[in-house]
Amino acid sequence: MFRTLFITIVGFVSLVFAGDPPHGMTEPAAPTPIWYAGESHIQNVRQLTFGGENAEAYFSMDGKWLVYQATRDSFQCDQIFTMNIETGESKLVSTGSGATTCSFFVPGTDELVFCSTHQHGASCPQKPDRSLGYVWGLFEFDVYKCKTDGSELVKLTNAPGYDAEAAVSPDGKEVIFTSGRDGDLELYKMNIDGSNPTRLTHTIGYDGGPFFSPDGQHIIYRAFHPKTAEEFAKWNQLWAEQAVSPVRLELWIMDTDGNNQRQITNLNSASFCPYVHPNGEWVMFTTNYADSLGNKRMPNFDLFRIRPDGSDLERLTYGPTFDGFPMWSYDGTKLVWASNRGASKAFGETNIFIADWVE
Repeated sequence: MFRTLFITIVGFVSLVFAGDPPHGMTEPAAPTPIWYAGESHIQNVRQLTFGGENAEAYFSMDGKWLVYQATRDSFQCDQIFTMNIETGESKLVSTGSGATTCSFFVPGTDELVFCSTHQHGASCPQKPDRSLGYVWGLFEFDVYKCKTDGSELVKLTNAPGYDAEAAVSPDGKEVIFTSGRDGDLELYKMNIDGSNPTRLTHTIGYDGGPFFSPDGQHIIYRAFHPKTAEEFAKWNQLWAEQAVSPVRLELWIMDTDGNNQRQITNLNSASFCPYVHPNGEWVMFTTNYADSLGNKRMPNFDLFRIRPDGSDLERLTYGPTFDGFPMWSYDGTKLVWASNRGASKAFGETNIFIADWVE
């Protein structure tokens, strides 16, 4: 379903809502709300997709287009699409084979990057062994670049194993991504043509889901670094199975050369998909920190924001299920995100929404 490992989206929501609705709940007879009381920073909410699994939508620099991943039509796992925001017209960009994730426009060009398993097999990757707990599989993803119509496809990574979770710098010159090429999940940066891959993080554990800040000065990301003997043992077990558990993630930020790595959140929750506002004063992200449902089959993920120094934590969405994968437009006037709100067919239906951002 969604980004990063994300397959990330393939993660939290599709697993949680697989099968029948939670006990005592039925499929909605009418669409659920698309705006909830308390959501003072978002106005004029508009639903852009209707049914299925749609997520990780990211703006073009001019704010007219989105690139996103979705399981739809005859596809059995996520593919990459572009959407004209004004008309709602979507077009397939990826090959239609394998699984895809983590797409992003290359600013200043008619290109985009995305991650795919298609050269390692046409079928969807096999789901990981759930006896290991709630885990994501580290499949054979590679990073690709193509024109926005899907033509001129070029493979940017060639290391064996997992290369995914890619995003592009605001000047269009560099790609940040997560890789297991050196025996651990670390962040790497490379030129837009795939040259000069450089490792930026060196702490045992998971560093992933990165984005550049809009001013190009920082990289924001999520991380889990084991600290206890038990956590290290679990990490090593999962690595041997090429899997990772995302149940506890904190947000970090660093300079684009990898220096000055510092932790932003300390919520002891699953916090991910951070994105920096164009003015640099806020980081928006997804987290289950405010989950009050007490129902593990239906966790409540919301959008929050926080200062880059870790102060002024603020909740932004108040829907009862999933809100995640946010991005502000490059001018800061719009917000796009994925949500279970607006469901009209089944619980767990995830769609893309856009709204005006109000400070």
